[in-house]
Amino acid sequence: MSRIRLTAACTAVAVAALAGGCANMTEQQQTTAKGAGIGAAAGAVIGGIAGGGRGAATGAAIGGIAGGVGGYLWSQKMEDQKRSMEQATQGTGVAVTQTADNQLKLEVPSDVSFDVGRADIKPNLRPILDRFAQELVANPAATVRIIGHTDSTGSDAVNNPLSVNRAAAVRDYVVTRGVASQRIAIDGRGSREPIADNSTEAGRARNRRVEIFVGEPQVAQSR
Repeated sequence: MSRIRLTAACTAVAVAALAGGCANMTEQQQTTAKGAGIGAAAGAVIGGIAGGGRGAATGAAIGGIAGGVGGYLWSQKMEDQKRSMEQATQGTGVAVTQTADNQLKLEVPSDVSFDVGRADIKPNLRPILDRFAQELVANPAATVRIIGHTDSTGSDAVNNPLSVNRAAAVRDYVVTRGVASQRIAIDGRGSREPIADNSTEAGRARNRRVEIFVGEPQVAQSR
């Protein structure tokens, strides 16, 4: 068989395997599988041109690895944590989503998290953080980033440290519930990343928020 025909055959096999294997996968698993399949097909093309039949097979394998690898893994534990947090936050206004790079994101609005100008956690946030901490203890491979935000009221000299203090308050609370502090990074963005119009009260309320990101690094799965 010629190199071109062999390459085409390897590509077809990779695509067919991808199509058949995705049927019973979750949406995120399909995304990862598609990356592996596309990588395998591309690797087959390159390998076939470079080294004949064996080059195509080797290229498919290497391409599959490259296509499937990303920064974070959406494991069953991550899926379970997402569902658990959706239940815990139902009706609270906290948004629970899966990001494009496979992190779990909790966006906590000001009416749940903090009063204006304050970094003290509100009582109605505590049950949510209690459940959050339980899920983190159950998934020790996951790491956490907490980012605090403010509205544009006041100066950067006030808003920047306030946003950091809000993130630190969430971290400190979760640590008291058994999560190791070294797993948690914090940051404060002040008023630099608004998601709504700061000229209205409703917009300012949306901008006063805390974002929590949970990720399970793929390197943790390869040990």
